[in-house]
Amino acid sequence: MSAEEAGDVFHRARGRTLDAFSSEKEREWKGPFYFIQGADPQFGLMKAWSTGDCDNGGDEWGQEIRLTEQAVQAINKLNPKPKFFVLCGDLIHAMPGVKAVFSGHYHRNAGGTYQNLDMVVSSAIGCQLGRDSHGLRVVVVTAENIVHRYYSLDELSEKGIDDDLLDLMKEK
Repeated sequence: MSAEEAGDVFHRARGRTLDAFSSEKEREWKGPFYFIQGADPQFGLMKAWSTGDCDNGGDEWGQEIRLTEQAVQAINKLNPKPKFFVLCGDLIHAMPGVKAVFSGHYHRNAGGTYQNLDMVVSSAIGCQLGRDSHGLRVVVVTAENIVHRYYSLDELSEKGIDDDLLDLMKEK
């Protein structure tokens, strides 16, 4: 899936709500359901493994992308639909051109840099274990930079994305 196609999917999904996950409806048992668990798409490993250079290599992700798309297509064809899909394990094996890795799970904002790779940890939408507000991180990617900013849910709802970040996305 190209970035443009992913944007189209996101645009079509904007404004939709998923009543199945509202807190009131989920408090009571409604009967059996199923979910799908996938693991280790590990983009880059197939080439690295085939060349015998698992410490390096991994700069081509084509096979893994095709298999991941096949998995999503298979899930989308299921009837009844799964309650949700969770993807675990290694998402990537090698990081060609990656300047930053974004994660969560720490329930507070944190981060650091190691060998020119930024590690950015975003606080939770839900339970906070630090002093951060419930929120989301907006990440703007340009040809030159990756710029990110954490917003509280209230701030993002009331003010939206700051103008300086929006300006970065304008075609030059």
